[in-house]
Amino acid sequence: MKFIDEAKIEVVAGKGGNGAASFRREKFVPRGGPDGGDGGKGGSVWAQADENLNTLVEYRFVKRYQAKNGEKGYGADRYGAGADDITLHMPVGTLIRDIDTDEIVADLTHHGQRVCLARGGKGGLGNIHFKSSVNRAPKQATPGEEGEARSLQLELKVLADAGLLGMPNAGKSTLISAVSAARPKVADYPFTTLHPNLGVVRIDENNSFVMADIPGLIEGAAEGAGLGHRFLKHLSRTGLLLHVVDLAPFDETVNPAEEALAIINELRKYDEELHAKPRWLVLNKFDMLDDEEAERRTAEFLEQIGWDYPAPDDRFEFDMSTPRLFKISALAHQGTQNLVRQISMYLNEKKRLGAEKAAAEKAAAALEIAENQPKTDTSVFQAE
Repeated sequence: MKFIDEAKIEVVAGKGGNGAASFRREKFVPRGGPDGGDGGKGGSVWAQADENLNTLVEYRFVKRYQAKNGEKGYGADRYGAGADDITLHMPVGTLIRDIDTDEIVADLTHHGQRVCLARGGKGGLGNIHFKSSVNRAPKQATPGEEGEARSLQLELKVLADAGLLGMPNAGKSTLISAVSAARPKVADYPFTTLHPNLGVVRIDENNSFVMADIPGLIEGAAEGAGLGHRFLKHLSRTGLLLHVVDLAPFDETVNPAEEALAIINELRKYDEELHAKPRWLVLNKFDMLDDEEAERRTAEFLEQIGWDYPAPDDRFEFDMSTPRLFKISALAHQGTQNLVRQISMYLNEKKRLGAEKAAAEKAAAALEIAENQPKTDTSVFQAE
């Protein structure tokens, strides 16, 4: 599943209809008063989050969205009809930014959320509103207001439970292919993945999670180098980061530890919150190494990056706060099932703890409201 994750559009709301300047024309009423009706409102442009959509591809082809103008007012105190609003359906996770002001107009985080992007103009007033004791026959009416117009940048942030990050050719696309039905393009050259890919990993009938394959990063990505920070934003909405490292690079001059530290540094430079997210280390391509070489490279790698957490073969109690280390071969499917089971355990525990916290906060809020309620003095009801 490929993602079109950015688009630019223009939204134009409708103009309000003009108010009417007219007078009663009735038999035996020589000086009929004003009876001009108001104009109708212009149509507004709305955005609505839709969980059934997963790309912004529609907005790559149609760039301008314009609502209709309101109808003008008429005589006999008849008001013009208001124009219908138009609604643009967008995927959950879409961030909408005003290009001219850089203001964030909307962050669509849940299904059904609606936000007004451009408000339609109000209808003009008919001359019936301007009648007074000193002006019995006003000819004044006001024009309808112009509708708002905006140039907008749409950015879709991938919503996933687990996000894969790492250098190009670390094996992220191969891993997501191995554990899900996603089939991203895989080849032996950098930047194979040009768009984020999502795959649903099914543990059993009732247990699954979404994994995102984010395009490979290089040093300087936080400043826009390579595919740049354009893709770093996708990691901000994942619950768990999986840092995939190629432990058997084809180019023997490449140092896996230096590449891993460069990725961590890019996360820190881009966003401290992103750097602080739970992050597990996944050492890949063990099928290309014999046992002795694999142990040697693993030990060297862990020493160079300063790893001071449990090694993959150590037995330790499951801890939400402890970074994990896994040895796998995505191509040969070695260790991948254990990896996805551990991810599922982590995500389920995270959901459970989140639900407990929400329930506790709700109970505390209810208790606080109850304690602040004025107490009824029951003594007045007691018999003398």
